Amino acid sequence: MGDFDCQRIRNICILAHVDHGKTTLADHLIASYGGGVLHPKQAGRLRFLDYLDEEQRRAITMKSSSIALQYKHHFVNLIDSPGHMDFCSEVSTAARLSDGALVLVDVVEGIHIQTHAVLRQAWIEKLTPCLVLNKIDRLICELKLSPMEAYNRLQKILHEVNGIMSAYKSEKYLSDVDSMLAGSSGEVGDESQEFIEDDEEDTFQPHKGNVAFVCALDGWGFGIGEFAGFYASKLGASTSALLKALWGPRYYNPKTKMIVGKKGISGGNKARPMFVQFVLEPLWQVYQAVLEADGDKGVLEKVIKSFNLSIPLRELQNKDPKVVLQAVLSRWLPLSDNILSMVVKCIPNPITAQSLRITRLLPKREVIHDEIDSGVLAEAELVRKSVEACDISPEAPCVAFVSKMFAFPSKMLPQRGLHGEVLNNSTDDNGSGESDECFLAFARIFSGVVRSGQRIFVLSALYDPLNQEWMQKHVQEAELHSLYLMMGQGLKPVASAKAGNVVAIRGLGQHILKSATLSSTKNCWPFSSMVFQVSPTLKVAIEPSDPADMIALMKGLRLLNHADPFVEVTVSSRGEHVLAAAGEVHLERCIKDLKERFAKVSLEVSPPLVSYKETIEGEAFHPLENLKFLSGSSGYIERATQNGRCIVRVQVMKLPPALTKVLDESSDLLVGIIGGKSGHVDKSLENKRTSIVKGENPIEALKKRITDAIESDISSGSAEIDKEKCRTWWEKFLKRIWALGPRQVGPNILLSPYSKGKTTDCSVLVRGSPYVSERLGFVGLSTDGDVASEMSSVETTDALYREAESLENSVVSGFQLATAAGPLCEEPMWGLAFVVEAYISSTVGQQNASETSHHQQPEHYGILTGQVMTAVKDACRAAVLQKKPRLVEAMYFCELNTPTEYLGSMYAVLARRRARVLKEEMQEGSPLFTVHAYVPVAESFGFADELRRWTSGASSALLVFSHWEVLSEDPFFVPKTEEELEEFGDGSSVPPNTARKLIDAVRRRKGLPVEEKVVQHATKQRTLARKAKGLGHTVKTSKELKFVKDIAEVTGAVLAPCLQTLGSPLPKVILSQRDMKPHSNDITLKGCFFLVEAVLEKFTMGFSLTVFSGMPIMVASYQGMAA
Repeated sequence: MGDFDCQRIRNICILAHVDHGKTTLADHLIASYGGGVLHPKQAGRLRFLDYLDEEQRRAITMKSSSIALQYKHHFVNLIDSPGHMDFCSEVSTAARLSDGALVLVDVVEGIHIQTHAVLRQAWIEKLTPCLVLNKIDRLICELKLSPMEAYNRLQKILHEVNGIMSAYKSEKYLSDVDSMLAGSSGEVGDESQEFIEDDEEDTFQPHKGNVAFVCALDGWGFGIGEFAGFYASKLGASTSALLKALWGPRYYNPKTKMIVGKKGISGGNKARPMFVQFVLEPLWQVYQAVLEADGDKGVLEKVIKSFNLSIPLRELQNKDPKVVLQAVLSRWLPLSDNILSMVVKCIPNPITAQSLRITRLLPKREVIHDEIDSGVLAEAELVRKSVEACDISPEAPCVAFVSKMFAFPSKMLPQRGLHGEVLNNSTDDNGSGESDECFLAFARIFSGVVRSGQRIFVLSALYDPLNQEWMQKHVQEAELHSLYLMMGQGLKPVASAKAGNVVAIRGLGQHILKSATLSSTKNCWPFSSMVFQVSPTLKVAIEPSDPADMIALMKGLRLLNHADPFVEVTVSSRGEHVLAAAGEVHLERCIKDLKERFAKVSLEVSPPLVSYKETIEGEAFHPLENLKFLSGSSGYIERATQNGRCIVRVQVMKLPPALTKVLDESSDLLVGIIGGKSGHVDKSLENKRTSIVKGENPIEALKKRITDAIESDISSGSAEIDKEKCRTWWEKFLKRIWALGPRQVGPNILLSPYSKGKTTDCSVLVRGSPYVSERLGFVGLSTDGDVASEMSSVETTDALYREAESLENSVVSGFQLATAAGPLCEEPMWGLAFVVEAYISSTVGQQNASETSHHQQPEHYGILTGQVMTAVKDACRAAVLQKKPRLVEAMYFCELNTPTEYLGSMYAVLARRRARVLKEEMQEGSPLFTVHAYVPVAESFGFADELRRWTSGASSALLVFSHWEVLSEDPFFVPKTEEELEEFGDGSSVPPNTARKLIDAVRRRKGLPVEEKVVQHATKQRTLARKAKGLGHTVKTSKELKFVKDIAEVTGAVLAPCLQTLGSPLPKVILSQRDMKPHSNDITLKGCFFLVEAVLEKFTMGFSLTVFSGMPIMVASYQGMAA
């Protein structure tokens, strides 16, 4: 390929909400320009790119797959992606390899949560989007809208999508303004200038050619350019003028033959916009002519004649109107031609696209080293320029990015090469020759030429070319065994591929786990990491049914972790193999792959392992009092080590929710700041930051977010609080951050002690150091001047100070252990600040006054550092228990769509799941309601199935992780006030609340003791059976026997054998509960017995029973029977 050929390449992905028509659209593009792999008659029904059995069974796409198309001398790499939120990681992998995106929107269902997600993904990856409004036929056939109503609906959807894109542009515009104001005045970058000019108009405009109106199922679609060209000669107007006039408030005046605005029309309200008059009305007339019995068949003939359509007579005479419609419209407005012409026109080629995307793919690095190799830096910059220019010359450095690894059956690899030679496919990519799967890399070449058999370097996301001696574990050298052009499920071997192409590479299975950068030189920065919209939150523990299959399971888990870009496989502290997935559908697919492809063993899957957090009751009304409380000397929990040498005092306070959220979201950033080495921070964080503006110091950005969170909390407080004092106290606190926890980066803070010096009983305080505050820039480097003054004391030896200093790590370790496992159910703590004061003394307490010498005590009680660690952990947990502990649970944001008649059933399902409804609104022009709600993750399992069951499949739900929320219920509630004592008595009748139930469930799963009553009443069980009358009653008459049999028929029960004939005594058990009908679930075994017994007694006494247990029992048949 030459440079001209590279300009004819287009790399696109199809993005949309689930069931909006992505794979159906791809089918028609493949059928027209896929080289004959799919017959046009099968397009839209076969779903060619959904080749997995699970995809065909569920009728949804679960992975991103690519195929190469050839359209009018252009080479189009098409990547289909999933629309389900569980597989959003596949959307990220598809977006990274593409230059543009086709964003599909169902015109009936409108904008959904996943539509927002894919538009944001396209924005983050700097893709050029085109909008495809799909399922136009549903406006005609299902909603029965008029052309004017349909136009208003299309206009509303277009306006909403443009509003979403404008929000993203505004976000970047504001950040650009901030960076320009922070920098030197008057300097405006090229990117900012280009953005400011582009902000003057909407992203999607039909006259720009980047909006298409289609019906993918029937294979037709159009942009307004097709109609503008057709009407230009008829109306005597230029094509460019019609392009602008065919969308928006433009009207055609037939008298003057001019295009006028709304003020220039004379027809009043009856005037129709040109899009309605010249585009939608002819389309509506074709549908009415075919679908209606009295339709005007002359319309079809007029269309066929006007556009010289060649349609076989058998298709026009078909009795199925859908076949006739598809035959006419697919030839009049061919879908593939219109979509691909829009792609070629609006989506840039790789050369142009990579120059636009370079700031996202390879952002410029700020080098803060003084001693660096200028040659390495120059070559790294040369590589970046080659990627920016999409250099395809043989001398250019070869650079590619692997977005994911995917498993491919070894037996399906091509057996012959380009020239018919037999290929050697026996090379093992997995490190074990027993696997039937071969791992291929899904890659895009950004610079140079990649050849089969080439040696190349594999760079991880943490690789730093300026410190290669420290980065050996982040770089490997590999050989590329084979290159393939992907054709859906099939592969076509190629000898080489130039920059701008999407290929599958074999030979990297041992070197890449998820994603990586490939480079022909070590002096190359790795590509920035991909951004995923959600995280894997659904966890289950798995084990083989047969313990002998454990080795096969571990091997299968390794293969699954390799093949799925989003799954996480870990081993818990209890030794369980834990599988984390994005949702129920994703988890089911992973389990199925394990059983049938990778492990091939029978598995036992645990119930979902739901994560919780532990915190204390919020005291938001007096934040200043809380801050002063931590600085005081009261309200602390005190613990002592076993040998009595160390006294630990702990105080705890709840952090503001905004600050907790910032610390939790910035965990990846904090790993590099707190755990990184000086001088390496900025570069190691470059790949991790997602919301930080380009060129901004990540440490300064995080520091600003923390101070903004505290400021927002102070501003939202009541007017009675002295806000200046609050700010002063917070400034002091931010200078005392000793550590974060758990795992050094959690949302809990350990503050260094406020008081300094020694106490009167010759003890020394373990002072700690504001290490985190120094790393975040809240304070400068600490000095030891005050320590020297303390060490001059005569009463305390130097050894005691050194011992106190050596115990600092023990205090931090105890804090980490406490925050990793709280007191309620050993779940991590959430949003708490601790002050730990540990006093170490040189003398042993009076209780240890024995003959045991001082040097023998460590042997008896254990090492002092371990004792301090245990004491700090116990004191922190006890402090939390003292402060009204609360459970924090994860919440899903749920978007539901349901018809009006099923709203009641949907709300009943939500109520059973402890959901909180946020809003409900009716979709304009459709019978559907859209409901937004928060659903606890613990209650979400089986939610979609129950919703479908109760609404007869009419409702759909989409769940995405939202936030953590504190359960307001006290798990240790005991009646104390007069009202509570009046309602619950002494507390024995208090039902267990939700928080306590969740805590007990987690404790049982972890094997922790649970406080529960095993025996409710220690007396003999009481029976409800009546022994005085009825027992032994004999069925005497045929009427009585018929009544008993009818009762059995109504309740769906089975009569005991002794009740089949006259004269049978009435036994204790007369009915069996087998085959009970749904409406009689409230009638128990004893209930059926008493029912028949009571009715037979009424027969004898001359009465009739009409209702029993709230259920009418054949009243009309037995009224007055006894008489």
